[in-house]
Amino acid sequence: MDGGGAARTGTERDAQSGGVRSVRRAFDILGLLSEDRPVITLREITEATGLPKTTVLRLVQTLEEMGLLWSDGGGFIAGPGLWRWAYLARSQWEIPRETRKVMRDLADRLGETVNIFVARDIHRICVAHEDSPHPLRHVVDVGDEQPLWAGASSKILLRDAPDALLRRVAQASPKGETYMTQLRTMAQEAARRGYAVSSSEWDEGLTAVAVPLTGPQGAVTASLSVSGPDHRFPYEAIERFAADLAEAARLISAQGFRHPLSRTHRGDEV
Repeated sequence: MDGGGAARTGTERDAQSGGVRSVRRAFDILGLLSEDRPVITLREITEATGLPKTTVLRLVQTLEEMGLLWSDGGGFIAGPGLWRWAYLARSQWEIPRETRKVMRDLADRLGETVNIFVARDIHRICVAHEDSPHPLRHVVDVGDEQPLWAGASSKILLRDAPDALLRRVAQASPKGETYMTQLRTMAQEAARRGYAVSSSEWDEGLTAVAVPLTGPQGAVTASLSVSGPDHRFPYEAIERFAADLAEAARLISAQGFRHPLSRTHRGDEV
């Protein structure tokens, strides 16, 4: 097809591809920094990325110029530019203090980990958590991504999902597209009961109970869940957990829970 003046030359495509590759490499370097490794050396970067030393030097120098890396003697630490981005992200993504208090009170009262998940495409993402006081507990970090085909929270988040999305979630599961019908049934059952339960669906030996957080129009915006080892979730405890979760969810929803990732499923999503 004739693209006219809009067509890109091979040289332009190569340049764009190289630019994208450089950006990916730069983020790969930044991704090496962590709480366990706050300082990285040039040798560690070279070994981890497999890039030539000259390429690593060029990328590191650029990251330093942008304030994303900072020279610290024999290595590099996160630069002030990252702190500015982190501060911006925290102000936009952190849940309200009132919501955090409700979650902390719930975790202390039930003795289990409390999480808030939101749906994102065919995954659910943890946007807030409060740890169980027990040494043996379910650990989920903010930003952790899990599939929508498993878990109590998934059954809550899929309540209003269109068929197109359910099909994609099922296709990503070990059971394939035929799992779509069961996903719909489980979501409908959770909607009828007002809560969902899962046992060893994603993590072996883990039980979770979840309820919906809703917006002004009643649409599900997120899930509020409690999770822990199977042996601390006997049948009689699940009903009590669900009742406490529902009350906490009402408080959080009444506070006007908002999060950039929380949204309802669009009917035309494919």
